[in-house]
Amino acid sequence: MRIWASLAILLGLTAAIVLIIWQGAGEVGDAIAAAGWGIALVIVVRLIPILADGCLWGLLFPTGERPRLKLLLWTRWVGEAVNTLLPGLQMGGALVRTRLLVVKGVPGRFAGASVVVDLTLSTLTQLLFTLIGLGFLVAHHGDSGIARGAAIGVAVGLALLGGFYVSQRRGLFRGLASLFSRVAKGRAWVATVGGAESLDATIRAVYQQRWAVFGNATGQLAAWIVGAAEVWLTLYFMGYQVSIGDALLLESLVLAVRAAAFIVPGAFGVQEGALMLLGALIGLPTEVALGLSLVKRVREIVLGVPALLVWQVVEGQRIFTRAPRPSVTIDDGAPPPEQR
Repeated sequence: MRIWASLAILLGLTAAIVLIIWQGAGEVGDAIAAAGWGIALVIVVRLIPILADGCLWGLLFPTGERPRLKLLLWTRWVGEAVNTLLPGLQMGGALVRTRLLVVKGVPGRFAGASVVVDLTLSTLTQLLFTLIGLGFLVAHHGDSGIARGAAIGVAVGLALLGGFYVSQRRGLFRGLASLFSRVAKGRAWVATVGGAESLDATIRAVYQQRWAVFGNATGQLAAWIVGAAEVWLTLYFMGYQVSIGDALLLESLVLAVRAAAFIVPGAFGVQEGALMLLGALIGLPTEVALGLSLVKRVREIVLGVPALLVWQVVEGQRIFTRAPRPSVTIDDGAPPPEQR
């Protein structure tokens, strides 16, 4: 798996570099330079959805078991960094979030159930966000092969998500327990969340909190829409003013393409190609579209690398804290107590 992930990263990076050189590295660089200090503001804007998602995640915990907001925000931050920068097939962030909460003392069944439901609602709202983008695409740029392909992808995604939801309500993890039990890491994960049956029961209890689920889903959809402001703001500072609808179109469909290309860590090359194609639909020069993609990459690195470093420091401290201290014997020349 690691070999394939490394190969995917290499091919993706190569594709991205080829696209930049093909379009003119100097022109792409000029487009990025035009944004100037605006890139810092774009990074700050990205913090809004992360903070919102962390707060909304807390709604999925029982009142008495809800972790501190600071812990939720930090864990959410690390989870996004794992998903965007590490080869984890977009699932690594969910597993890391669960682990970090358990390490900090949150009962495993609540941590695991909240992450599963939050991930389900995140996927649902992203698909709805994609539908919004498709609506703008058809309304303002006419029907196209891109729109039809994206619509088919959303339909398939909704069908799969519906099956995943039904499986959760019927005891998904109890059914997978036998499969997990054959793998050492699987057994450890099941034990971490308190057992498969306990996790299934807690997931069902979370879905019964209808207002909490509705609030989480509504807030996540709003956070996706706020994410489109990053696109609009970046292009504004680069000297290209687009409509809010076009910004939503770009952000929603690029996110959909990234999700479909989950096998490529970071969607390297895929994101760049998608922005070039979609940018052409709204009259965006290719060098500007590539510049927009690179600004997104800068944002991911600036926000993601510190999160990964902090995560590794926490894991390292935990390892050293758990390590047994070796006994030290000092030879002072005195006979043992039993010989005195």
